[in-house]
Amino acid sequence: MTHQDSMDTTPPAPTRSLATEAVHAGREDLAALGLHAAPLDLSTTYPSHDSRAEAARLDEFAATGARLQGPPVYARLDNPTVARFETALARLEGAEAAVAFASGMAALTAVVLVRAARGLRHVVAVRPLYGCSDHLLTSGLLGTEVTWTDPAGIADAIRPDTGLVMVETPANPTLSEIDLRAVAHSCGSVPLLVDNTFATPVLQRPVEHGARIVLHSATKYLGGHGDVLGGVVACDEETARELRKVRFATGGVLHPLAGYLLLRGLSTLPVRMRAQSATAAELARRLADDPRIARVHYPELGGAMVSFEVHGDPHEVIAGVRLITPAVSLGSVDTLIQHPGSISHRIIGEDDRRTGGISERLLRMSVGLEDAEDLWRDLDAALGPARGAAGGAGGRAGGAADVSAAPSPRRREPERAGR
Repeated sequence: MTHQDSMDTTPPAPTRSLATEAVHAGREDLAALGLHAAPLDLSTTYPSHDSRAEAARLDEFAATGARLQGPPVYARLDNPTVARFETALARLEGAEAAVAFASGMAALTAVVLVRAARGLRHVVAVRPLYGCSDHLLTSGLLGTEVTWTDPAGIADAIRPDTGLVMVETPANPTLSEIDLRAVAHSCGSVPLLVDNTFATPVLQRPVEHGARIVLHSATKYLGGHGDVLGGVVACDEETARELRKVRFATGGVLHPLAGYLLLRGLSTLPVRMRAQSATAAELARRLADDPRIARVHYPELGGAMVSFEVHGDPHEVIAGVRLITPAVSLGSVDTLIQHPGSISHRIIGEDDRRTGGISERLLRMSVGLEDAEDLWRDLDAALGPARGAAGGAGGRAGGAADVSAAPSPRRREPERAGR
C-alpha cells in the first residue's frame, strides 16, 4: 500500500537530530507496510468507484488547498512519493509544510503568483540573487514590480502593495551573507522568502530566524548527484494550501521519480554537506594565499561553495580544468566551476551584475566529494604560472604539492561577509 493516507505526516516531538531526521523523515510508516525502501508510485491516475465522494474531495481541495485525505485521485493533485519528500523536507527545515515543484523557478513562480493573487504585486529584493530569480522579478513576466535595495533599506522600501521580501544567503554567486533575524524584523508583516539553496537546512534553518517562506532549488544539494530537477518551498500550512492550488492550476508538478530521488538524496545530505564544506574551506584557504587570486569569497556560515576573482583571464581557467567539470549548476558530488557573468547570471544586465558585486573576473566553484589534493592540483594547473614567478603556483618551488602546509600568520584569509 502506497497511498498517502497510510503515511503519518505528523511531525514527531523535536528530539531527533537533523542527521536522524534526514534518514527517517517521511519514511516512518515503511516498517508497518512491510517495506524498507520508500516505494515509487508512477501512476498518473487512480481508480475510484465512488464518484460522489471524489467530487466532495475535489470541492474541498478547491476550497482549502489541503492535502487530500484518502487515496490519490490524479497526479497533478498529489502523489504519494512526492508527499514523502515534502514531509521530510518540511521536517528538516522546521516548517509546518512543504510543497514541491518541477524546478526551483517553478517554485518561486508559484510563491509570486500566490502573493499577486491577493493584489500584492510589489516585491522588495536584495541583490545578488540567482540570475533567473533576478530576471523573473525584474522582467515583469508575472505582472510584478520589484524594488532592489540593501538589507538596511528593506523597511523603507516596503509599500502597502508589497507582497514579498526576497533574499538569498549565502548569495549566488558572491556568497555574501545577510542577518536573517534583522531582515525578518524589517519585514514587519510582509513575508520574508529566503533562498536557502546554498546553505541547506544542515547549515541554516531560516524559519528559526523569522523567515516565513524557504525556497530550494532541489536540483542542487537536496538531490546531490546532478541527476534530478526540482524545487520545493517550506512554509506554514496556510501558505502551502495556496501553493498547492497554484501547482494544480499551472501544472508545475514534480515528477514522482524526481521525488523518489530527492527523498533518497536527503538521507545523505548532512554527511555530504559537511564533507564538501570541509574541502571547500581548505581550497578557499589555499586560494586566499595564492598571488594569482585577487579575492576569495567564502561564507562565515561555511558551505561547499567558493567564489574567487582571478588576476588573469577567468575563461582560461574554465578551459584549463580537467578533473573539475566546467558546467553550470552546483551541489553535486563532483566539483563544478563556472563563470557567472557568462552563464548563471548572463541574463542580468551588466550594470546590475556590477551592482550585485559580480565582477567579470569572478569564478564560482561548487566543491564536491573528491580529495582536496586532487582538486587543488587541477586548480593549480588551470590557474597557470604566477606572473613574475619562476617556481610554479604562487612562486612556490614545489608547485601545488607544497601547499598542504599549515597556514602561516601572514597568510591571507578568505574574505567573509559579516553576518
